[in-house]
Amino acid sequence: MEMYKNRKLLIATKHKKESVMAPILERELGVTCWVDENFDTDELGTFTGEVERTLDPISTLREKCLRAMRKNNCDLAIASEGSFGQHPSLFFVNADDELVMLLDSRHHLEIVERELSTETNYNGRDIRTEEELFAFAEEVHFPSHGLILRKSADELIDLQKGIMDRAHLLKTFHDLMQKYEKVYVETDMRAMYNPSRLKVIEQATIKLVNRIKSTCPHCHMPGFGITEAKRGLACDICGEPTQLVKSYVSVCSNCNYSMEEEVASSTADPMYCNHCNP
Repeated sequence: MEMYKNRKLLIATKHKKESVMAPILERELGVTCWVDENFDTDELGTFTGEVERTLDPISTLREKCLRAMRKNNCDLAIASEGSFGQHPSLFFVNADDELVMLLDSRHHLEIVERELSTETNYNGRDIRTEEELFAFAEEVHFPSHGLILRKSADELIDLQKGIMDRAHLLKTFHDLMQKYEKVYVETDMRAMYNPSRLKVIEQATIKLVNRIKSTCPHCHMPGFGITEAKRGLACDICGEPTQLVKSYVSVCSNCNYSMEEEVASSTADPMYCNHCNP
């Protein structure tokens, strides 16, 4: 893309996310990616709680980019932020919710994309035996994916991160069991210890690149894309609104031009109607 060709793009990370982000960004946008190895994104919060996260994910992303840009006196940065927990619509299924942001201060642009995936090993539990430990380890794809051990899920005491081999895992477990009656084991969700998460970040980056390439019909700036799904598609029989999407709204973050497109189906199947199929 000509607008970004040959520009330097700072990837604000300390967890090796550039390994999947940089090849896509350089190939698709023509930028040259780089990382400030001394920039500490953990100052904005850690998964394990040593530093409390005080901002929502979008604000955290923005702050990552802004701090990295100020520190390095540059005008183009990208960052990602992951959240883990129960899927918003699938019961008893964990999900990785990744947000990726490009911040371009030269053109006053902020472009965001999201990838919500069930392809995650996010998990944790209390254990008391080697058998329980290695059953959990196998379940979450250890040793290709790292583990964390500590006294309990809510305490920082004896927190051991980045465990990637069996001998280290076993020694840490026994050291903690000598002090406590049980140990909490959990997945290390930092990107360099979690290949599953890296794949989701990769997919989010691809979606971001596609949005960047989508330009506004009015001002031709990048980042034009769907920002809202309007529900209420009319039932084919009774005409009452359903929860199905009736149209998608796209808004330009630069000039605020908006465009609404109706979905291909003009009416909804009565099976989705609360009046016809209560």
